[in-house]
Parts: sequence; C-alpha cells; structure tokens
Amino acid sequence: MATIPITKKGAEKLKAELHQLKTVERPHVINLISEARAQGDLSENAEYDAAKDKQGFVEGRIQEIEGKLSAAQVIDPAEVDAGGKVVFGSTIELEDEDSGDKVTYQIVGEDEADIKLGLVNISSPIARALIGKGEGDTAEVQAPGGIKRYEIIAVMYI
Repeated sequence: MATIPITKKGAEKLKAELHQLKTVERPHVINLISEARAQGDLSENAEYDAAKDKQGFVEGRIQEIEGKLSAAQVIDPAEVDAGGKVVFGSTIELEDEDSGDKVTYQIVGEDEADIKLGLVNISSPIARALIGKGEGDTAEVQAPGGIKRYEIIAVMYI
C-alpha cells in the first residue's frame, strides 16, 4: 500500500475525530439501537432503521480514518529542511503578478485541504506549480480564468 503524506496537524485532527467516533458516537448509536429495539416490532420501526443507518455511517468512517492513518506518512513541516524550496508542508507567501494581491498557502494532504483556510491539496494545480521552486521564482498556474502568474515571496517551514 502506498503511503499518503499528511502533516502532523492533519494526523492529530484525524486521530481526534477517530477518538470522538469511538468513544462518543459509537456508544450513542448503540444506545439508540437498544432503545429502538425495546419498542417492539422492528419491521416498522423508523427509529431502529435510522439508528442502524447512523451505525453504518459511524463504522464506515472509523474504518476509513483507520485506513488513512495506517497508510499515512506524517510530516512535521517544522522539521523539514528543503533549503528554501517548496515541498510538502511548506507555507508559501505569494504575490499575484497581475493584481499585486498577496496570499499565503500551506501545501497539505488531500484530507486536510481547505482553501478558505489557506490549505491547498498537494495534487492541486497550484501546489504542483509551486513544488520545487524557491523564493523569487515565478510559478504559472492554469486557472479557470486563464494562466495566473505568482511570484514566491517567502517559503516557510512552520
């Protein structure tokens, strides 16, 4: 099985979700199923059906997270020394060459990506355009509105 890169913060977030699912959600669903069974006839019991559906979701999510964590290669960006180059986990400050707008992104794994928080997926077009470049370099990104050019202002490992 191939390893999946994930930042230390992303792995901790997945572990916290897994803990929540196993210690809170799973027991809650088991309790709902028990209560629904106590009501009698299961063939026409909507509460029982809903509880079983929720149990399926919780158990599926637990398996999914455990699988991701077992295949994860946890990378702590603070321990990366890439000589100023953009690599997985890097935080990059960019300047749009057309508008002059500045943005900051961190390159993260698929499960961590959230563009609103400045977290971009390693396989996204912008991350692929930035990987391997350093401060002062220009990256061209194919965006829906055409090619955008960004100058790399700073590369940080935080």
